[in-house]
Amino acid sequence: MNLQLLELRITENGDYDMKKVEILGTNRFETYSKVREGSRGIIVKDGQILLTHEINSGWWLIPGGGREEGETFEECCIREVEEETGYIVRPMHQFLEMNEYYEEYRYTGYYYVCEVIGQGHMKLTEAEKSRGVRPEWIPFEEAVEIFSKHESYAAVSEEQRGSYQREDAALREYLKWRKQV
Repeated sequence: MNLQLLELRITENGDYDMKKVEILGTNRFETYSKVREGSRGIIVKDGQILLTHEINSGWWLIPGGGREEGETFEECCIREVEEETGYIVRPMHQFLEMNEYYEEYRYTGYYYVCEVIGQGHMKLTEAEKSRGVRPEWIPFEEAVEIFSKHESYAAVSEEQRGSYQREDAALREYLKWRKQV
C-alpha cells in the first residue's frame, strides 16, 4: 500500500485547510471503473471517541458508510452515524476527503467532525448484526493506538489492514486539523 497526502484549500469559508488522502492498494487496476462514496463521523467528547466495535471479529471502525441516492454527504454522515450508533449528530466541519483504490474501485469517504445532539435509534443491517456491531466510547489515545498497528494485520486480513490504515490516516488528519482551529 502506498499512502499519499495532497493538500486542498477550502474556499467557501477559508478558515481551515482540508486534506485529501489517497490510499493506493497494491491490487488496484490501472484505471477504476466503479465508484463508491460515503461519509464518516468523528465524534469526540471528554477525551473519548465514538467508534463502532464489531464484537465477533474484534474490529473497530469510525462510524459511517455509503451514500444513498439523492443524499448529500452531510445527510449520509448523519444517517450512518445514527444507524450504527443510535446517536443523532450534527456535522460541524468536513476536514478530510479520502480516496482508496482497490482493484477496479475508487472508494471516496468524506470525514466530518460531529457533535452529538440527541439520541436516536440504531438500525443495523443484517451483516452488521451478524458481526455484532455496537457503539463504544473509548479514550482517543487508545483508538490511535489500535489503528496505528494496521500493518500487523497484513498477514491476518488485508481488509482489516486496509480499514485500519484508513482510520489511522483519518485520526492523524483530525489531530492536525484540531491544531489549526
